[in-house]
Amino acid sequence: MLSFDPKNNAERENYKLLIGTIIPRPIAFVTSITDEGIVNGAPFSYFNIISSNPPMISLSIQRRSGEMKDTARNIVRHKEFVVHIVDESNVNKINQTAASLPPNESEIEHAKLTLMPSDEVTVPGIEEAKVRFECRLEQALELGDSDVGVDLLIGKIVRFHIAEELYDSGRINQEKLAAVSRLAGSSYAKIGETFSIERPK
Repeated sequence: MLSFDPKNNAERENYKLLIGTIIPRPIAFVTSITDEGIVNGAPFSYFNIISSNPPMISLSIQRRSGEMKDTARNIVRHKEFVVHIVDESNVNKINQTAASLPPNESEIEHAKLTLMPSDEVTVPGIEEAKVRFECRLEQALELGDSDVGVDLLIGKIVRFHIAEELYDSGRINQEKLAAVSRLAGSSYAKIGETFSIERPK
């Protein structure tokens, strides 16, 4: 077995080891709003559940040369955002939002996504997602070194929106959701063959 000391690796080497081994990773498409009222949209695969009571999720957003990315800055300032689950039907449009645009240009317009109003937060969501979570910022943590660093954002879900065809007696039909996940590089994965293992008593 090979062994690596992360202190001796370049950041890119550590990145490749992480994204190549921690797979598959769910993808959050996040909408936030700028000070000028422009809706920003971006996908993130450093995303997961933290708690179900209260329902909370986490987003980890890597800084660029020590500077907050637009999404992190918007969320920290306005304390609200919307998370959408990326699926087979919207992944190509969502991928278009990863383009590097100036802060005063909307990725939503660039990708021809359709905005829809939220119930509990001022940030709109997108119509093309089968699942969206309206969130309020619970906590923001600055981690890592000052010259690079990461913003770990914890959001409390204040409203769930689930497409009716996915919902059955309190459960989500994962086949109809058809969520996609991120692998390494430009590779993605669909939900493939599944299996069950009963938890021991």
